[in-house]
Amino acid sequence: MFTGIVEELGTVSSFDDGVLRIAATTVLDDAEIGASIAVNGCCLTVTAFEPGTPGWWEADVSHETLRRTNLGDVASGAPVNLERPVRAQDRLGGHIVQGHVDAVGEIVESVPDLRVRMPRDLLKYVVFKGSVTVDGVSLTVVDVLEDGFTVAVIPHTADVTTLGSKGPGDAVNLEVDVTVKYVERLLTWKDL
Repeated sequence: MFTGIVEELGTVSSFDDGVLRIAATTVLDDAEIGASIAVNGCCLTVTAFEPGTPGWWEADVSHETLRRTNLGDVASGAPVNLERPVRAQDRLGGHIVQGHVDAVGEIVESVPDLRVRMPRDLLKYVVFKGSVTVDGVSLTVVDVLEDGFTVAVIPHTADVTTLGSKGPGDAVNLEVDVTVKYVERLLTWKDL
């Protein structure tokens, strides 16, 4: 479970044969094999690491993950948003984020008034002043549109995440609020 509050910008060192290596420092403070780290909002499992300044860590990326996220497009040297899972004693500064990407969206307008196009079937989960995760960043919806949504990105968030460097046409990972999906499931449940 994550919060959507990015802890660090990492840098892709390599991505070969399904193994993603990322240079990082902060997220390695308490890293161990099998730990989870969100990369652009996608939960990955640490399979190898070496602490340092910067250190690095690796994760195996499955075909399913590549199919559902924008991670297949990351190149060596690209910055990525990184977050460790929330601990029970931590503040929940963003919202509950699973790190399970629902779809890949497309930036239509850059920050500060970020506009994102998304698949139509996910629009029912996006509400005015609700939460949405864009490349792992927890944001508040300003407007719901026919083909997506807008969010206001403050300068600090633009500076410390990849959102400040993304522009029209760039792909972003999207995760809608899981609470809304659970409510829908309960309301539409039918015993078989």
